[in-house]
Formats: sequence, structure tokens, C-alpha cells
Amino acid sequence: MTALLEVKNLDLFYGEAQALAGVSLEIRQGEIVSIIGANGAGKSSLVCTIAGLEHPRAGKIYFAGRDITRLEPHEICNLGLGHIPEGRQVFPSLTTMDNLALGAILPRARSKAKQTISEIFTLFPRLAERKKQLAGTLSGGEQQMLAIGRCLMSCPELIMFDEPSLGLAPALVKALLQAIRAINQRGVTVLLVEQNVALSLKMSQRAYVLENGRIVMSGSGDELLNDSRVRQAYLGL
Repeated sequence: MTALLEVKNLDLFYGEAQALAGVSLEIRQGEIVSIIGANGAGKSSLVCTIAGLEHPRAGKIYFAGRDITRLEPHEICNLGLGHIPEGRQVFPSLTTMDNLALGAILPRARSKAKQTISEIFTLFPRLAERKKQLAGTLSGGEQQMLAIGRCLMSCPELIMFDEPSLGLAPALVKALLQAIRAINQRGVTVLLVEQNVALSLKMSQRAYVLENGRIVMSGSGDELLNDSRVRQAYLGL
């Protein structure tokens, strides 16, 4: 099967410090693929580079067969590649509805906005209850739901989640990851960067291990979950 997202030999530098070195990966339509690694391994740098927020020194990124390496973030998003950044980054002085509406400003999404909002409120009923509330007054879990909803408003084919459970209570983490699985079951491909390694591997078809800016292992979620090196390094077993 042809890859929906393909990264080839990506190098990224911040000044003279190399953050990514020869990173290659692929994600096929309909998959959930995880990127795991320690803090500072380069996971967020990789996601931000794919999203067009950082520009690599070398390598190529292809989405749906198109070279997106040098495109601007809004152009990449309008092609159907969504990004939910670490820390949620909702607009606190705007209401829930206004935050969602901003997600549909892209040409690809405008005509489907009403239908998409209905689908989001079905997925996250709490957002329907809070639709007139300022985003800055929502709980952390509700803000993460809003960040996901805002991304869904752009009608993405693939969503990159960067640490979606960060700072959330364990019960909310499980509900959040169930929502991500439900989004995938509706046909959206998922790239997941998640601190809860065990849960992310359990729900992923495949995964990559990133260490010091390099891919050092890859395999199915089950294979990596049962690998002694992964268990020792990331699960404390």
C-alpha cells in the first residue's frame, strides 16, 4: 500500500545543534502509528517539521504523493494534514464555538462546517455543553477536547497528536485515547506522540523509537511493547 505520509532522510538543526538525523518513516492510510522516545529525543521537532513549522536542512516529506517539504503550515493543513500541538494552544479569550469555527477557515473545510461541528459534539458532548464558554475557563481535559475538535474542523485525512495526554488525570487519559481510536475508526489516519508509551503502543498498528534524533527501532505496536529494550527503557520493566 502506498504511504499517505512519507519522511525520507530528514535532518533538522537548531543553529549548530542537530535535532534530527536521517529520519525516515512512513504511515499508510488508516493506520495509527506511534513515535516513542525519551524527552529531548526529537519527537516534537519531527512533528513540527512535518507540519511546516520547522524547515529541514536535508531530506524530503511527502503527503499523499506530494512534496510538502517547503510548504507553509496553512498550505500543508489545507492538503489534509492536521497538527494538534503539545500544550493544546486554544485561544483563551474566544468561546468554544469561536475556537471551533477558526478550524474551518480553510477552503477544504468551509462547506462541511455545520456537519463537522455536529460530529464533534457527538464525539465530545462536553464541548456542546460548553459551546458559549470562554476557552480559557475550560478544564485541561476540555481544552484538549477543544484542540482536537478544532483540528477536526479542518477535515484532515491525517492528524498528528503531540503529547495529547500531558497534564491530564489518568481517567481522562484513557477517555482521550479512546476518542483518538474513534477518530481513526472514522477513517482518519493518526500519528501519535504520547508520553504514555504502554497505552500508545497497545493502540498502534506500528511504531518507531526515536533516540537522540535518530530512528533506532521500528515494528508493530505489539512487537515493541514486548521488546525487552523498550520495556526496560520506557516502561520500567
